[in-house]
Amino acid sequence: MLSVQELKKSFGKFDAVKGVSFSIEKGESFSLLGPNGAGKSTIINMITGLFPPSSGEIQINGIDVIKNAKQAQKIIGVVPQEIALYETLSAKENLKFWGRMYDLSGKELEKSVDGVLEIIGLTDRAKDKVSTFSGGMKRRVNIGAAILHQPEVLIMDEPTVGIDPQSRNHILETVKRLNNEGMTIIYTSHYMEEVEYLCERIGIIDHGELIACGTLKELRETIGDRSRIVLTLDRGTSVDILNVGKGKFPEKDIQLQDNKLMLFHKEPQLILSDLIQLVTNSGTRVTSVEIIEPNLESVFLHLTGRSLRD
Repeated sequence: MLSVQELKKSFGKFDAVKGVSFSIEKGESFSLLGPNGAGKSTIINMITGLFPPSSGEIQINGIDVIKNAKQAQKIIGVVPQEIALYETLSAKENLKFWGRMYDLSGKELEKSVDGVLEIIGLTDRAKDKVSTFSGGMKRRVNIGAAILHQPEVLIMDEPTVGIDPQSRNHILETVKRLNNEGMTIIYTSHYMEEVEYLCERIGIIDHGELIACGTLKELRETIGDRSRIVLTLDRGTSVDILNVGKGKFPEKDIQLQDNKLMLFHKEPQLILSDLIQLVTNSGTRVTSVEIIEPNLESVFLHLTGRSLRD
């Protein structure tokens, strides 16, 4: 459904995207993960034809996006991070407006709008102004606007930012339903649990490069079955990470983020006391200890050296 080959984008002397390649199968749910500034939005903007790449190729269902952007856009639905609705119009009026942008009209438009209102769970609020809606309800209408024309590919850029848990769950279930019905999903989020729940494969972007891509199981194998030990350190002290555990633990397995020292290890219980002793001997006080089983966040930290929200 989507093929991206050697995609590059430069802004002056800054290389925002550096030769990224990946493909997505029809009906697949795929996530692009990366910290802020990693290049995710730039890649999405090129996929949707908003601006051309410096070099590379993009095809959506066989359509060359660079040469035929308008044709490709007809089979794409985009849910932007910022809500794109008219506050003074009702939910139904907003959907009708965006439906007309997709060249829908008459009975076809009415049927599509009613169907979307049912999907997003707002049939009973169809005639209410969007200005009266909660943030979560507005985001549901935002999603509805993107699926009116039944796109083959739905691109969602952090659709659950800053909303209540009920709306968040409804959005996740909606995305799951659309994917189960055959829609191809490209999903970005700052919430690891959303990606683990929704996506079959995950591409990790950092500094404009695709540094890993695969299923959750395949990505977990990059750290084996190692857990993550997290020691929270007293903010009033500092520790030389290069000397802590030097000669005892591989340097690549130990990281320091703010006041948190992290170590990946297969048997955390066996080495925990030694690690705490090493840190204490360096003159640093440990205020809390946590052991986290292997998950997507552990993989991300291991590959990028920083958390998703950094």
